[in-house]
Amino acid sequence: MAAPMLRCISRSQWLGTQGLSGVLPLGLREAHSAAQGLLAVQKARGLFKEFFPEKGTKTELPELFDRGTGGKFPQTIYCGFDPTADSLHVGHLLALLGLFHFQRAGHNVIALVGGATARLGDPSGRTKEREALDAERVQSNARALSQGLKALAANHQQLFANGRTWGSFTVLDNSAWYQKQDLVNFLAAVGGHFRMGTLLSRLSVQTRLKSSEGMSLAEFLYQVLQAYDFYYLFQHYGCRVQLGGSDQLGNIMSGYEFIHKLTGEDVFGISVPLITSTTGAKLGKSAGNAVWLNRDKTSPFELYQFFLRQQDDLVERYLKLFTFLPLPEIDHIMQLHVKEPEKRGPQKRLAAEVTKLVHGQEGLASAKRCTQALYHSSIDALEVMSDQELKELFKEASFSELVLDPGTSVLDTCRKANAIPDGPRGSQLDINNKKNVSDSFNDEYAFLQKKYPSLANRNGTKYLVQTLNRQPFTKKTSHYFNYGIMKFREPQQLL
Repeated sequence: MAAPMLRCISRSQWLGTQGLSGVLPLGLREAHSAAQGLLAVQKARGLFKEFFPEKGTKTELPELFDRGTGGKFPQTIYCGFDPTADSLHVGHLLALLGLFHFQRAGHNVIALVGGATARLGDPSGRTKEREALDAERVQSNARALSQGLKALAANHQQLFANGRTWGSFTVLDNSAWYQKQDLVNFLAAVGGHFRMGTLLSRLSVQTRLKSSEGMSLAEFLYQVLQAYDFYYLFQHYGCRVQLGGSDQLGNIMSGYEFIHKLTGEDVFGISVPLITSTTGAKLGKSAGNAVWLNRDKTSPFELYQFFLRQQDDLVERYLKLFTFLPLPEIDHIMQLHVKEPEKRGPQKRLAAEVTKLVHGQEGLASAKRCTQALYHSSIDALEVMSDQELKELFKEASFSELVLDPGTSVLDTCRKANAIPDGPRGSQLDINNKKNVSDSFNDEYAFLQKKYPSLANRNGTKYLVQTLNRQPFTKKTSHYFNYGIMKFREPQQLL
């Protein structure tokens, strides 16, 4: 058989244009066009970047999804996620969205957590070896990643399905089959099917071998284990397509070659682009610029703001990559943006769609509440925010924690927190956006009725006050604070 090829995809081939040798009958032509539509549309959106092998196989990739020409339906597609941290991040989203697009087309998808392969460390796209993780840490991360993947799949199903029937979404962990393997038997059964020259030719290997640090045996064998993962899923789940970042193409090729040698069957790989920062660095944990998908690490508000702040020259591409919006709708959004760029309509829609997918409808509502409170000085928005949202919103702000004795007034409290200076210059405050408040009973009573009172001193610095363990305050007691603890935060430092 001729060597399989990797090359760019011509528009005519992937859109199903027939040559002069023949035209498919109408019914088969429609099925053929619909089957190729998934690959063509995602290629047009920029989500699918490269296909391997593109030529030289008994069955080519478009035919694999074609019911009309004998293609098996549904197909099974997988993508791997190594648990090097306890959360997915924005850099993982495109691979996940690739799986979701296949699922929406009725195919079955597998998200494979690398509970075993993470112990070795993937060298792809790296200039030095990953920090070694012990088995307990990897297992903990793997459980967290599995939960995160299932939560994202549930949001996708609940909020975007609109009653349609989709394929299945399954989460597996490759430690389930490697734990049963004996090292010597595994190498004897698998190792003979890999050629050293081919393994050494991979770009990821070449790059590391030329570096000052070199490459460890553990990293070198990573592509062997990833190839075996593909083989295992092919044998047990009928999986014939692997999805991965563009830096994974060498590992995908190793899987193709291994499976073809053992079974004579053809399998395929599809790469998705890598998301980079404005400096060109890959987004992720190792680069130190990860935007996490776990709320404990990156709040819905922070995720929302990350996409809201995207530049005009990126936002159309990101709408195509990170959302399920149809291309005509994206075109319409961009046309409106040309007329009213100050409204930042595409950025708002992008931020809303991604936040809803990652954190659900309530997460999106939380992000919007926090945005309203922080950037629009909305006291009403603060009043309906939960304690969790408040901590997320002001987690980087400095704060003062005070224990108050009976008889401490609002002004005394603010002086203790250094919110206002001592003496006459600190005798006036704005409380809850009310100007020039004096140290009076009514002002303090109104101040305490707020869940999270807001203060501003004369120079405009804003403070948020949280009262803890405060005894009931009524007009029948006195106009001073009862014993309690107050925390002063400075929201302005976040602006």
